Amino acid sequence: MIVVDGARVIYPNGTEALQPCALRFAPGAFTVLLGASGAGKSTLLRSLNGLVRLSEGRITAEGRDITTALRWHRARTGMIFQQHQLIGRRTVLANVLMGRLGHHSALRTLLPWSLAEKRLALTAIERVGLLDYALRRADQLSGGQQQRVGIARALVQQPSTILADEPVASLDPATAERVLAQLHAICRQDGLTAIVSLHQLDLARRFADRIIGIAGGAVVFDGPPHALGGAETARIYGTTPQPEHALEIA
Repeated sequence: MIVVDGARVIYPNGTEALQPCALRFAPGAFTVLLGASGAGKSTLLRSLNGLVRLSEGRITAEGRDITTALRWHRARTGMIFQQHQLIGRRTVLANVLMGRLGHHSALRTLLPWSLAEKRLALTAIERVGLLDYALRRADQLSGGQQQRVGIARALVQQPSTILADEPVASLDPATAERVLAQLHAICRQDGLTAIVSLHQLDLARRFADRIIGIAGGAVVFDGPPHALGGAETARIYGTTPQPEHALEIA
């Protein structure tokens, strides 16, 4: 269980990127943070892993404050980024193995990877359908393939939680749906808690167990996809609500 209690983020320039909020993320749920670009989704998501420091409030994981147990928390929290964050000149296998760094001391990382960890990495690569590409350079892959490498790198951590920051924003619609469907299926199979930021309403409705809508740094909706109607969508995106029949036609 991840608990957000009065979390607020004010950046040094005075921008309030996240207004005070209280949230609970239940184990095994696939939660989507939905909102327009700049709404505060990434700020909230990155604060869940300590990448953004809170100005007020606290975040706990299994009852432990993540600021005082950050190494423990990050070791069990996989992170997937929008721009993949791969080392292009390294192989797929080498990039995936980077996900194991948090499980070792700085001195241990200077030694070769163990056979068990290489097998673990190859299993993760196989799960995302890229085993034939394991020894290929990452910069030789397509955008969708690179994002699947990012998923494998998160899986090799053997996490209990996956955080994904706009993981399909840079992909074409068809590839975005395939990548998100694969991530959703893996989280279901492994019972992982997933918190994913998106701006695509259709993908959020299709894959989420719960949608948290954010606008102007504030949580303006929190509920199941079927409760997200025209008025709720308008609050999230700052648009004029459409009649229900117009939404159905769309």
